[in-house]
Amino acid sequence: MSATSDPASTNGKNGDAGHILRSLTLFAEVLRGLGLDVGSGNVLDLVRATEFSPMGRKQDFYQASSCLLVHRKQDLPLFDEAFQVFWRKPRSGRSSQRNIRSMGEDTRFRKPQVAPPPGGESEKEGGAGDGDASDKVDLTRTYSAREVLREKDFSEFTPSEINQSRRMMTQLTWNMGFRRTRRFVPGPGRKLDLRKTLRLNLKYGGEPMELAHLTQKDKLRPLVLICDISGSMERYTRMLLHFIHTISGEVEKVEAFLFATRLTRITRYLHYRGVDQTVSEVAKAVPDWAGGTRIGQALKTFNFQWLRRVLSGGAVVMIISDGWDRGEPELLAQEAARLQRSCHRLIWLNPLLGSPTYQPLTRGMQAAMPYVDDFLPVHNLNSLDALARHLNTLSPRRQLGPKHRPKLLEEEEKPEPVLQEPPDLDPRLAPTYLHPLWGRGR
Repeated sequence: MSATSDPASTNGKNGDAGHILRSLTLFAEVLRGLGLDVGSGNVLDLVRATEFSPMGRKQDFYQASSCLLVHRKQDLPLFDEAFQVFWRKPRSGRSSQRNIRSMGEDTRFRKPQVAPPPGGESEKEGGAGDGDASDKVDLTRTYSAREVLREKDFSEFTPSEINQSRRMMTQLTWNMGFRRTRRFVPGPGRKLDLRKTLRLNLKYGGEPMELAHLTQKDKLRPLVLICDISGSMERYTRMLLHFIHTISGEVEKVEAFLFATRLTRITRYLHYRGVDQTVSEVAKAVPDWAGGTRIGQALKTFNFQWLRRVLSGGAVVMIISDGWDRGEPELLAQEAARLQRSCHRLIWLNPLLGSPTYQPLTRGMQAAMPYVDDFLPVHNLNSLDALARHLNTLSPRRQLGPKHRPKLLEEEEKPEPVLQEPPDLDPRLAPTYLHPLWGRGR
Protein backbone atom coordinates (compact mmCIF):
# COMPACT_ATOMS: atom_id res chain seq x y z
CA MET A 1 0.00 0.00 0.00
CA SER A 2 1.44 3.35 -0.98
CA ALA A 3 1.76 6.33 1.33
CA THR A 4 -1.17 8.08 -0.35
CA SER A 5 -3.49 5.26 0.63
CA ASP A 6 -2.77 5.56 4.36
CA PRO A 7 -5.72 6.69 6.43
CA ALA A 8 -3.70 9.51 7.96
CA SER A 9 -2.88 10.96 4.53
CA THR A 10 -6.07 10.32 2.54
CA ASN A 11 -8.27 12.08 5.04
CA GLY A 12 -7.12 15.57 4.16
CA LYS A 13 -10.34 17.18 5.33
CA ASN A 14 -9.79 16.04 8.89
CA GLY A 15 -7.04 18.15 10.42
CA ASP A 16 -6.52 15.68 13.28
CA ALA A 17 -5.32 12.91 10.94
CA GLY A 18 -1.81 14.32 10.65
CA HIS A 19 -1.54 14.65 14.40
CA ILE A 20 -2.64 11.04 14.89
CA LEU A 21 0.22 9.90 12.66
CA ARG A 22 2.60 12.08 14.67
CA SER A 23 1.21 10.62 17.91
CA LEU A 24 1.89 7.09 16.68
CA THR A 25 5.45 8.08 15.78
CA LEU A 26 6.02 9.62 19.21
CA PHE A 27 4.54 6.53 20.87
CA ALA A 28 7.05 4.39 18.97
CA GLU A 29 9.88 6.69 20.17
CA VAL A 30 8.73 6.24 23.77
CA LEU A 31 8.74 2.44 23.36
CA ARG A 32 12.23 2.52 21.83
CA GLY A 33 13.40 4.60 24.78
CA LEU A 34 12.14 1.86 27.10
CA GLY A 35 14.13 -0.80 25.26
CA LEU A 36 11.51 -2.29 22.92
CA ASP A 37 12.52 -3.23 19.37
CA VAL A 38 10.15 -1.02 17.38
CA GLY A 39 11.06 -0.04 13.82
CA SER A 40 9.54 2.31 11.27
CA GLY A 41 8.03 -0.65 9.42
CA ASN A 42 6.10 -1.64 12.54
CA VAL A 43 4.68 1.88 12.80
CA LEU A 44 3.56 1.81 9.16
CA ASP A 45 1.88 -1.55 9.78
CA LEU A 46 0.06 -0.06 12.76
CA VAL A 47 -1.12 2.89 10.61
CA ARG A 48 -2.49 0.47 8.03
CA ALA A 49 -4.14 -1.57 10.80
CA THR A 50 -6.24 1.44 11.84
CA GLU A 51 -8.35 0.81 8.71
CA PHE A 52 -9.57 -2.46 10.24
CA SER A 53 -9.22 -1.61 13.96
CA PRO A 54 -10.57 1.92 14.61
CA MET A 55 -8.68 3.95 17.18
CA GLY A 56 -11.99 5.02 18.70
CA ARG A 57 -12.20 1.59 20.36
CA LYS A 58 -9.35 1.58 22.84
CA GLN A 59 -9.32 -2.18 23.47
CA ASP A 60 -9.20 -3.01 19.76
CA PHE A 61 -6.44 -0.46 19.19
CA TYR A 62 -4.50 -1.89 22.15
CA GLN A 63 -4.69 -5.44 20.77
CA ALA A 64 -3.58 -4.31 17.31
CA SER A 65 -0.67 -2.22 18.60
CA SER A 66 0.54 -4.91 21.02
CA CYS A 67 0.55 -7.51 18.23
CA LEU A 68 2.55 -5.27 15.89
CA LEU A 69 4.92 -3.46 18.30
CA VAL A 70 5.75 -6.16 20.90
CA HIS A 71 8.09 -8.95 19.76
CA ARG A 72 9.19 -10.48 23.09
CA LYS A 73 7.12 -11.81 25.94
CA GLN A 74 9.15 -9.99 28.58
CA ASP A 75 8.40 -6.63 26.92
CA LEU A 76 4.63 -6.97 27.31
CA PRO A 77 4.43 -5.51 30.88
CA LEU A 78 6.47 -2.47 29.76
CA PHE A 79 4.19 -1.97 26.77
CA ASP A 80 1.03 -2.19 28.91
CA GLU A 81 2.21 0.48 31.33
CA ALA A 82 3.51 2.76 28.57
CA PHE A 83 0.23 2.38 26.65
CA GLN A 84 -1.88 3.35 29.66
CA VAL A 85 0.32 6.39 30.38
CA PHE A 86 0.67 7.63 26.80
CA TRP A 87 -2.92 7.15 25.61
CA ARG A 88 -4.57 8.47 28.76
CA LYS A 89 -7.36 11.03 28.85
CA PRO A 90 -6.39 14.72 29.12
CA ARG A 91 -6.05 16.05 32.64
CA SER A 92 -7.43 19.49 31.84
CA GLY A 93 -11.10 20.46 31.91
CA ARG A 94 -11.76 19.43 28.32
CA SER A 95 -14.70 17.25 27.46
CA SER A 96 -14.26 13.61 28.46
CA GLN A 97 -16.33 12.48 25.46
CA ARG A 98 -13.51 13.20 23.01
CA ASN A 99 -12.05 10.03 21.64
CA ILE A 100 -8.40 9.11 21.04
CA ARG A 101 -8.40 10.69 17.58
CA SER A 102 -8.84 14.17 19.05
CA MET A 103 -6.09 13.70 21.64
CA GLY A 104 -3.31 13.95 19.08
CA GLU A 105 -3.21 17.75 18.78
CA ASP A 106 -4.03 18.61 22.38
CA THR A 107 -1.86 16.29 24.47
CA ARG A 108 0.63 14.69 22.08
CA PHE A 109 1.72 17.58 19.84
CA ARG A 110 4.91 18.18 21.81
CA LYS A 111 7.55 15.50 22.23
CA PRO A 112 6.80 13.37 25.32
CA GLN A 113 9.10 14.05 28.26
CA VAL A 114 9.88 11.82 31.19
CA ALA A 115 9.03 13.75 34.32
CA PRO A 116 11.23 13.26 37.42
CA PRO A 117 9.90 11.42 40.45
CA PRO A 118 8.14 13.40 43.19
CA GLY A 119 10.53 15.56 45.17
CA GLY A 120 13.03 15.86 42.31
CA GLU A 121 15.05 18.88 41.33
CA SER A 122 12.73 19.92 38.51
CA GLU A 123 9.89 20.54 40.97
CA LYS A 124 12.02 23.02 42.86
CA GLU A 125 12.86 24.94 39.71
CA GLY A 126 9.20 25.70 39.04
CA GLY A 127 6.85 25.07 36.17
CA ALA A 128 8.45 27.47 33.70
CA GLY A 129 9.77 25.43 30.81
CA ASP A 130 8.52 23.76 27.70
CA GLY A 131 4.87 23.89 28.65
CA ASP A 132 2.17 22.78 31.03
CA ALA A 133 2.58 19.66 33.14
CA SER A 134 -0.18 17.97 31.15
CA ASP A 135 2.10 17.92 28.09
CA LYS A 136 4.62 15.61 29.82
CA VAL A 137 4.31 11.85 29.86
CA ASP A 138 5.19 10.71 33.39
CA LEU A 139 6.78 7.31 32.83
CA THR A 140 8.91 7.21 35.99
CA ARG A 141 5.74 7.10 38.05
CA THR A 142 5.63 3.36 37.37
CA TYR A 143 9.19 2.39 36.54
CA SER A 144 10.72 4.03 39.61
CA ALA A 145 8.59 1.65 41.71
CA ARG A 146 9.94 -1.22 39.64
CA GLU A 147 13.52 -0.20 40.41
CA VAL A 148 12.73 0.08 44.12
CA LEU A 149 11.30 -3.44 44.02
CA ARG A 150 14.46 -4.76 42.37
CA GLU A 151 16.60 -3.42 45.25
CA LYS A 152 14.24 -4.42 48.06
CA ASP A 153 15.25 -7.31 50.32
CA PHE A 154 13.26 -10.53 49.95
CA SER A 155 12.54 -10.63 53.68
CA GLU A 156 10.52 -7.39 53.38
CA PHE A 157 8.31 -8.46 50.45
CA THR A 158 4.52 -8.38 50.73
CA PRO A 159 2.38 -11.07 49.01
CA SER A 160 1.56 -8.70 46.13
CA GLU A 161 5.24 -7.84 45.69
CA ILE A 162 6.11 -11.55 45.63
CA ASN A 163 3.70 -12.09 42.73
CA GLN A 164 5.06 -9.06 40.90
CA SER A 165 8.66 -10.15 41.43
CA ARG A 166 7.81 -13.59 40.05
CA ARG A 167 6.81 -11.99 36.75
CA MET A 168 10.12 -10.15 36.74
CA MET A 169 12.06 -13.35 37.44
CA THR A 170 10.58 -14.98 34.34
CA GLN A 171 12.42 -12.39 32.24
CA LEU A 172 15.85 -13.70 33.34
CA THR A 173 17.81 -16.10 31.13
CA TRP A 174 19.42 -19.08 32.87
CA ASN A 175 22.18 -20.92 31.01
CA MET A 176 24.22 -23.52 32.91
CA GLY A 177 26.57 -24.05 29.98
CA PHE A 178 27.21 -27.11 27.82
CA ARG A 179 29.17 -30.28 28.38
CA ARG A 180 30.81 -32.48 25.75
CA THR A 181 29.20 -35.95 25.50
CA ARG A 182 30.49 -39.20 23.97
CA ARG A 183 27.81 -39.23 21.29
CA PHE A 184 28.75 -38.05 17.79
CA VAL A 185 26.60 -36.03 15.40
CA PRO A 186 27.30 -34.73 11.87
CA GLY A 187 29.51 -31.67 12.05
CA PRO A 188 32.94 -30.18 11.34
CA GLY A 189 34.92 -32.61 13.49
CA ARG A 190 38.01 -34.72 13.00
CA LYS A 191 36.32 -38.12 13.00
CA LEU A 192 35.31 -39.44 9.60
CA ASP A 193 31.68 -40.51 9.02
CA LEU A 194 32.23 -43.58 6.85
CA ARG A 195 28.58 -44.37 6.13
CA LYS A 196 27.71 -40.87 4.98
CA THR A 197 30.96 -40.63 3.03
CA LEU A 198 30.08 -43.79 1.07
CA ARG A 199 26.57 -42.51 0.32
CA LEU A 200 27.86 -39.13 -0.86
CA ASN A 201 30.42 -40.68 -3.22
CA LEU A 202 28.10 -43.15 -4.94
CA LYS A 203 27.54 -40.54 -7.65
CA TYR A 204 31.28 -40.50 -8.32
CA GLY A 205 31.50 -44.25 -8.79
CA GLY A 206 32.80 -44.89 -5.30
CA GLU A 207 35.75 -42.48 -5.53
CA PRO A 208 36.18 -40.55 -2.22
CA MET A 209 35.60 -37.04 -3.58
CA GLU A 210 33.53 -35.74 -0.66
CA LEU A 211 34.23 -36.50 2.99
CA ALA A 212 31.71 -36.30 5.84
CA HIS A 213 32.85 -35.77 9.43
CA LEU A 214 31.44 -36.22 12.92
CA THR A 215 31.72 -34.03 16.00
CA GLN A 216 30.91 -34.70 19.63
CA LYS A 217 27.47 -33.61 20.76
CA ASP A 218 27.07 -30.84 23.34
CA LYS A 219 24.39 -31.09 26.00
CA LEU A 220 23.09 -28.60 28.56
CA ARG A 221 24.34 -29.11 32.08
CA PRO A 222 21.72 -29.98 34.71
CA LEU A 223 21.16 -27.88 37.82
CA VAL A 224 20.86 -29.12 41.42
CA LEU A 225 19.41 -26.81 44.09
CA ILE A 226 19.88 -27.56 47.81
CA CYS A 227 17.92 -24.98 49.80
CA ASP A 228 17.96 -24.32 53.55
CA ILE A 229 14.48 -23.95 55.12
CA SER A 230 15.52 -23.79 58.77
CA GLY A 231 14.24 -21.23 61.26
CA SER A 232 16.93 -18.68 60.44
CA MET A 233 15.94 -18.81 56.74
CA GLU A 234 12.17 -18.65 57.33
CA ARG A 235 11.74 -15.07 56.07
CA TYR A 236 13.42 -15.96 52.78
CA THR A 237 11.90 -19.43 52.30
CA ARG A 238 8.74 -18.56 50.35
CA MET A 239 10.57 -16.23 47.97
CA LEU A 240 13.26 -18.84 47.36
CA LEU A 241 10.58 -21.44 46.58
CA HIS A 242 9.22 -19.03 43.96
CA PHE A 243 12.76 -18.77 42.59
CA ILE A 244 13.14 -22.57 42.46
CA HIS A 245 9.77 -22.99 40.73
CA THR A 246 10.62 -20.28 38.18
CA ILE A 247 14.07 -21.60 37.31
CA SER A 248 12.71 -25.14 36.94
CA GLY A 249 10.64 -23.92 34.00
CA GLU A 250 13.66 -22.31 32.31
CA VAL A 251 16.32 -25.02 32.73
CA GLU A 252 15.87 -28.36 30.98
CA LYS A 253 16.80 -30.60 33.94
CA VAL A 254 16.51 -29.40 37.55
CA GLU A 255 16.73 -31.35 40.80
CA ALA A 256 15.64 -29.59 44.00
CA PHE A 257 16.18 -30.55 47.67
CA LEU A 258 15.19 -28.87 50.93
CA PHE A 259 16.84 -29.43 54.28
CA ALA A 260 16.77 -28.30 57.89
CA THR A 261 17.70 -31.28 60.05
CA ARG A 262 17.11 -33.81 57.24
CA LEU A 263 17.13 -33.79 53.43
CA THR A 264 13.92 -33.95 51.35
CA ARG A 265 13.68 -34.18 47.55
CA ILE A 266 10.94 -31.93 46.07
CA THR A 267 11.62 -32.27 42.33
CA ARG A 268 8.25 -33.85 41.55
CA TYR A 269 6.37 -30.92 43.12
CA LEU A 270 7.99 -28.46 40.70
CA HIS A 271 5.91 -29.86 37.83
CA TYR A 272 2.79 -28.12 39.10
CA ARG A 273 1.91 -25.15 36.96
CA GLY A 274 0.84 -22.92 39.87
CA VAL A 275 3.48 -21.90 42.37
CA ASP A 276 0.93 -21.70 45.21
CA GLN A 277 0.05 -25.36 44.76
CA THR A 278 3.75 -26.20 44.71
CA VAL A 279 4.37 -24.35 47.98
CA SER A 280 1.41 -26.01 49.71
CA GLU A 281 2.44 -29.51 48.59
CA VAL A 282 6.05 -28.91 49.60
CA ALA A 283 4.94 -27.71 53.05
CA LYS A 284 3.08 -31.00 53.53
CA ALA A 285 6.00 -33.13 52.33
CA VAL A 286 8.76 -31.51 54.43
CA PRO A 287 8.57 -32.67 58.08
CA ASP A 288 11.25 -30.34 59.51
CA TRP A 289 10.02 -26.99 58.16
CA ALA A 290 11.60 -24.05 60.05
CA GLY A 291 13.49 -26.39 62.36
CA GLY A 292 17.14 -26.62 63.29
CA THR A 293 20.04 -26.69 60.84
CA ARG A 294 22.41 -29.57 60.14
CA ILE A 295 24.10 -28.69 56.87
CA GLY A 296 26.83 -31.29 57.15
CA GLN A 297 24.40 -34.15 57.79
CA ALA A 298 22.16 -32.99 54.90
CA LEU A 299 25.13 -32.91 52.50
CA LYS A 300 26.20 -36.35 53.70
CA THR A 301 22.73 -37.72 52.95
CA PHE A 302 22.87 -36.15 49.49
CA ASN A 303 26.35 -37.49 48.76
CA PHE A 304 25.54 -41.06 49.80
CA GLN A 305 21.99 -41.35 48.41
CA TRP A 306 21.57 -38.90 45.52
CA LEU A 307 25.00 -37.86 44.24
CA ARG A 308 25.42 -40.57 41.60
CA ARG A 309 21.80 -40.25 40.49
CA VAL A 310 21.66 -36.52 39.80
CA LEU A 311 25.30 -35.50 39.19
CA SER A 312 26.06 -37.89 36.34
CA GLY A 313 25.93 -35.14 33.70
CA GLY A 314 28.41 -32.67 35.19
CA ALA A 315 25.76 -30.67 37.05
CA VAL A 316 26.05 -27.24 38.62
CA VAL A 317 25.17 -27.37 42.33
CA MET A 318 23.74 -24.38 44.22
CA ILE A 319 23.50 -24.40 48.02
CA ILE A 320 21.18 -21.67 49.34
CA SER A 321 21.82 -21.15 53.05
CA ASP A 322 22.91 -18.52 55.57
CA GLY A 323 25.57 -20.84 56.99
CA TRP A 324 24.16 -21.12 60.53
CA ASP A 325 24.81 -24.74 61.48
CA ARG A 326 24.29 -26.77 64.66
CA GLY A 327 26.23 -29.76 63.39
CA GLU A 328 29.91 -30.57 63.40
CA PRO A 329 32.07 -28.26 61.22
CA GLU A 330 34.40 -31.16 60.49
CA LEU A 331 31.54 -33.14 58.91
CA LEU A 332 30.47 -30.13 56.82
CA ALA A 333 34.00 -29.60 55.52
CA GLN A 334 34.37 -33.28 54.63
CA GLU A 335 31.06 -33.47 52.73
CA ALA A 336 31.56 -30.11 50.99
CA ALA A 337 34.95 -31.29 49.73
CA ARG A 338 33.41 -34.53 48.42
CA LEU A 339 30.57 -32.60 46.74
CA GLN A 340 32.91 -30.12 45.04
CA ARG A 341 34.94 -32.90 43.45
CA SER A 342 31.77 -34.60 42.18
CA CYS A 343 30.09 -31.65 40.40
CA HIS A 344 31.08 -29.21 37.69
CA ARG A 345 30.81 -26.19 39.97
CA LEU A 346 29.71 -25.60 43.59
CA ILE A 347 27.99 -22.26 44.18
CA TRP A 348 26.93 -21.07 47.63
CA LEU A 349 24.16 -18.43 47.71
CA ASN A 350 23.87 -16.59 51.02
CA PRO A 351 21.05 -14.05 51.58
CA LEU A 352 23.05 -12.38 54.35
CA LEU A 353 25.87 -11.56 51.94
CA GLY A 354 23.81 -8.64 50.61
CA SER A 355 24.54 -6.70 53.81
CA PRO A 356 27.69 -4.54 53.50
CA THR A 357 28.74 -5.46 57.06
CA TYR A 358 28.40 -9.23 56.67
CA GLN A 359 31.43 -11.45 57.23
CA PRO A 360 31.42 -15.28 57.06
CA LEU A 361 32.45 -15.78 60.70
CA THR A 362 30.19 -18.71 61.61
CA ARG A 363 31.82 -22.09 62.04
CA GLY A 364 29.75 -23.61 59.25
CA MET A 365 30.71 -21.02 56.66
CA GLN A 366 34.39 -21.10 57.64
CA ALA A 367 34.40 -24.89 57.27
CA ALA A 368 32.75 -24.84 53.82
CA MET A 369 34.38 -21.76 52.26
CA PRO A 370 37.60 -23.50 51.07
CA TYR A 371 35.50 -25.85 48.92
CA VAL A 372 33.07 -23.30 47.41
CA ASP A 373 33.78 -22.13 43.86
CA ASP A 374 31.50 -19.06 43.95
CA PHE A 375 30.14 -17.28 47.02
CA LEU A 376 27.32 -14.94 45.93
CA PRO A 377 24.38 -13.05 47.53
CA VAL A 378 20.73 -13.87 46.90
CA HIS A 379 18.70 -11.23 48.76
CA ASN A 380 16.92 -9.20 46.02
CA LEU A 381 16.05 -9.23 42.33
CA ASN A 382 19.25 -7.45 41.35
CA SER A 383 21.28 -10.26 42.95
CA LEU A 384 19.30 -12.82 40.90
CA ASP A 385 20.03 -10.82 37.77
CA ALA A 386 23.74 -10.80 38.63
CA LEU A 387 23.57 -14.56 39.29
CA ALA A 388 22.01 -15.19 35.87
CA ARG A 389 24.74 -13.16 34.15
CA HIS A 390 27.41 -15.01 36.15
CA LEU A 391 26.05 -18.42 35.14
CA ASN A 392 26.02 -17.37 31.49
CA THR A 393 29.77 -16.68 31.64
CA LEU A 394 31.05 -19.63 33.71
CA SER A 395 34.59 -20.67 32.95
CA PRO A 396 35.12 -24.34 32.08
CA ARG A 397 38.11 -24.45 34.43
CA ARG A 398 38.20 -23.98 38.18
CA GLN A 399 40.55 -24.40 41.11
CA LEU A 400 39.62 -27.15 43.55
CA GLY A 401 39.94 -26.63 47.27
CA PRO A 402 42.54 -28.40 49.37
CA LYS A 403 42.10 -32.10 49.95
CA HIS A 404 40.26 -32.64 53.19
CA ARG A 405 42.28 -34.51 55.81
CA PRO A 406 40.36 -35.30 59.02
CA LYS A 407 42.22 -34.51 62.19
CA LEU A 408 42.47 -37.28 64.80
CA LEU A 409 42.22 -36.30 68.44
CA GLU A 410 44.75 -38.96 69.42
CA GLU A 411 47.37 -37.37 67.18
CA GLU A 412 46.68 -33.90 68.54
CA GLU A 413 46.94 -34.95 72.23
CA LYS A 414 49.92 -37.33 71.85
CA PRO A 415 53.09 -35.62 73.21
CA GLU A 416 56.23 -35.49 71.17
CA PRO A 417 58.85 -38.13 72.13
CA VAL A 418 61.83 -36.87 74.18
CA LEU A 419 65.24 -38.30 73.32
CA GLN A 420 67.20 -39.52 76.41
CA GLU A 421 70.95 -40.20 76.66
CA PRO A 422 71.92 -43.85 77.31
CA PRO A 423 73.25 -44.62 80.87
CA ASP A 424 76.96 -45.25 81.55
CA LEU A 425 77.93 -48.99 81.73
CA ASP A 426 80.80 -50.67 83.67
CA PRO A 427 83.07 -52.27 81.07
CA ARG A 428 83.83 -55.16 83.49
CA LEU A 429 80.18 -56.07 83.58
CA ALA A 430 79.69 -55.74 79.89
CA PRO A 431 78.96 -59.01 77.99
CA THR A 432 81.78 -60.53 75.94
CA TYR A 433 79.48 -62.28 73.42
CA LEU A 434 81.89 -65.31 73.40
CA HIS A 435 80.73 -68.88 73.23
CA PRO A 436 81.53 -70.91 76.38
CA LEU A 437 83.46 -73.52 74.37
CA TRP A 438 85.49 -70.90 72.50
CA GLY A 439 89.25 -71.80 72.34
CA ARG A 440 88.97 -75.24 74.02
CA GLY A 441 90.45 -78.21 72.36
CA ARG A 442 88.65 -81.41 71.70
